[in-house]
Amino acid sequence: MSAALRHYLIITGAYWSFTLTDGAIRMLVVLYFHQLGYTPLQVAMLFLFYELFGVLTNLIGGWLGARIGLDRTQHLGMALQVAALAMLAVPDAWLSVPYVMAAQALSGIAKDLNKMSAKAGVKGLVGDQQPGRLFRWVALLTGSKNALKGLGFFLGAALLQVLGFRGALLALSLGLLLTLLIAVALLPRCPAGGTAKPKFSQIFSQRASINWLSAARFFLFGARDVWFVVALPVFLYDVLEWSFTAVGALLATWTIGYGIVQAGAPRLLHGHEPGPAAARGWGTALMLVPALLAWSFDQTWWTPTVLIAGLVLFGLLFAVNSAVHSYLILAYADHDKVAMNVGFYYMANAGGRLAGTVLSGWIYQVAGLQACLWVSALMIGLAVVLSLPLPRLRSTATAAG
Repeated sequence: MSAALRHYLIITGAYWSFTLTDGAIRMLVVLYFHQLGYTPLQVAMLFLFYELFGVLTNLIGGWLGARIGLDRTQHLGMALQVAALAMLAVPDAWLSVPYVMAAQALSGIAKDLNKMSAKAGVKGLVGDQQPGRLFRWVALLTGSKNALKGLGFFLGAALLQVLGFRGALLALSLGLLLTLLIAVALLPRCPAGGTAKPKFSQIFSQRASINWLSAARFFLFGARDVWFVVALPVFLYDVLEWSFTAVGALLATWTIGYGIVQAGAPRLLHGHEPGPAAARGWGTALMLVPALLAWSFDQTWWTPTVLIAGLVLFGLLFAVNSAVHSYLILAYADHDKVAMNVGFYYMANAGGRLAGTVLSGWIYQVAGLQACLWVSALMIGLAVVLSLPLPRLRSTATAAG
């Protein structure tokens, strides 16, 4: 086994373990606090600092990773997640809205430190001369992460049912702490992060391709979360009267399938490294799904089965879109500034999640799931428009589409 592959597997394994807790904690908070009587908007607001601090973390985290090393930023993220889980494992009387938001802020910092570190690390391991290998490795990392996050949704719902809220949190924190200790022992010092030591003033990207792609990413992920984060699980629980475990199982299955498709995106694209034309084409196809689902609510043949079928199709198309975007940011990134470029890009990603999460609770509370779906279609359309100025990649001049 080559050193690069060994390092890639260690980074991926640590990222997997973290992702399990990230999916579980989200499902625990949504279901438990809804059970306590919080409105959909109040539940969404619990994630406000999670997403807001994710934005700030990506902005600063890329600079920090370039300065101190991506191994250290990944380990720091895991340690902060252990602390966030432990913070929530307190008596109900302590769980005020500001307290939960503070714990979620720690979790948001942790999540985006891990994401930035893992994905920038892949660029450093592969380099610029192997675009096919880079596409395969980043697709596998991102797809497997999302599959594990789906398993985390189910794990969170099941642990809530079996161990209760605090028991579930303690079990998750102990498991992640063990993984952190193993990762610290095995991962070599600073596998990547860029050779330059950038100044803090260089945090904002100056490259047009990075900026346009980041703007498109903002709306792409906002479009997913505007109906998936709060509106859909609450709709399933309240309107369709599903149990906690059933809600968690559906969202878990969806996310696992989405991750599997994402990991297999290179095969779907016949091994070609995708260019900006792929981002526009797959984005246009994705936009039609929430629009058709929203339209179907007014039809007499609408059933929960139609919603589930639309959810499956949305997941398939969104997975390919996300894989294409995740490859493009690494392809556009400067090798000696990869942590900075990736951090800036995932700042936009976190900003889209923040907007989508807040809108998910507010729009659902005011107008229901159908309105959330219409907004999702609009945001995807904006992502496609913002992809129009993206320049072609030299390695994809004849392949992408």
